[in-house]
Order: sequence, then C-alpha cells, then structure tokens
Amino acid sequence: MKEIRVLVVDDHAIVRQGIRQLLDHRDDIKLIGEAANGLDGLELVKRMRPDAVILDIALPGLSGLETAQLIREWSPDIAIVMLSMHEKGTYIRRALALGARGYVLKTAPPGEVADAILLSSQGKYFFSSDIKDAVVKGYLGMAGSPQTSANSAYDTLSEREQQIFRLVVEGNNTKQIAALLCVSPKTVEKHRSNISRKLGISEPLAMLKYAIRIGIVDPELWNN
Repeated sequence: MKEIRVLVVDDHAIVRQGIRQLLDHRDDIKLIGEAANGLDGLELVKRMRPDAVILDIALPGLSGLETAQLIREWSPDIAIVMLSMHEKGTYIRRALALGARGYVLKTAPPGEVADAILLSSQGKYFFSSDIKDAVVKGYLGMAGSPQTSANSAYDTLSEREQQIFRLVVEGNNTKQIAALLCVSPKTVEKHRSNISRKLGISEPLAMLKYAIRIGIVDPELWNN
C-alpha cells in the first residue's frame, strides 16, 4: 500500500504532538508537516502537496471549515479529516458540504484518527462512532430542511464575501475590515451589500445569529 502523506493543522501543540506520536509507528501513514493556523496550513498544503489533511475546526483567524473549502478549491483530491470537540449536526453538515470525508471527535479513541485517514484517502467516509446517528439523521435524512437551505445560501457567497461575513460577525466595522484586508471601505461596503442581498439579512446581530445557526460560529466559544 502506498504511504499516505499527512499534514495536521491544529492550534494546540499538545494535540499535534499526540497525533505525531500516534502516527510515528505506522508504515502506511507519514506525518510530513504541522501548522497552528489555517493560513499557514494552506501554505504547507501548496508547498508539500499532502495526500490528506487533518483540520481542527476551531482555528484562529481562518476557521477549519474555511480552510477546508480553500483546500478543496485548490486540490479536490486531498482527503480532508475534520478534528473537533463538537458533535453538533451543524458542524458535521457543514464539513460534509465542504468536501470533508472524515469527522473525528477529540474525545474519540486515538485509533480513529488513523482509521479516518485511511478511509478518507480511499474516497470513503469515516465518522467517530458517537456521531454516526447525528450524521444519518441530521444530514442524510434532512436534505431538504431549512437548515440545509440556510447553508446553501451561505455557499452562494464568494470566498471574499465569506471572509468579510466572518469579520462582520466577529465585530469588525467597515473601516476595520478594509484595513485588515488592505482594500478600500467602498469595496468592503460593496461586498457587504452583496452579502445582505444573497442572505436576506443586513444587521450584524442578525448575521451573528445566522452564523451560529449554520455552525460557522460556536455560541459557547462566542460567550467566552
């Protein structure tokens, strides 16, 4: 069997160390790189061209879900495994919609990480045993639900619009967003207008509630 080259992206050094130790003794999987945030992870993906990427959902700056989307757009063949503390259906549905084939809970037995890498690299799906019911009932069995429709509306946003949407729900105003992205306030306002039109919402608070509903923002993390 061909050795599977893996990159891990997680902002906790202890998690990266644990995955490294888990994979060190294996002949079929090789850890080739690590990153602590999504932007650095994307750079490593383009430079090292791994077969699979393990992504923490709660990454600083660029979230794991946003990183997954950019990886998928750059190279659809890379297997993506999401690593998360959360077993909420919203996160799982969003990860699947973005092309992830594995979803492993951080509370799962260590061996599940390797199983997820192996199966996702073969084009199959793997989910921690504790969330299988949530996947079946919350994703496969609810394809036409209002939740899915909300996710679909978000998917119509361009990459830049999604980036600005996230900055808005994080509490940034137009001038702050313009400075962060090195664009003019007028450009930001144009994108915000497009976002409001596509989603049917304009107020920052409404956008925050929407982001929580589709799983982009975790209300527990927000309250902390």
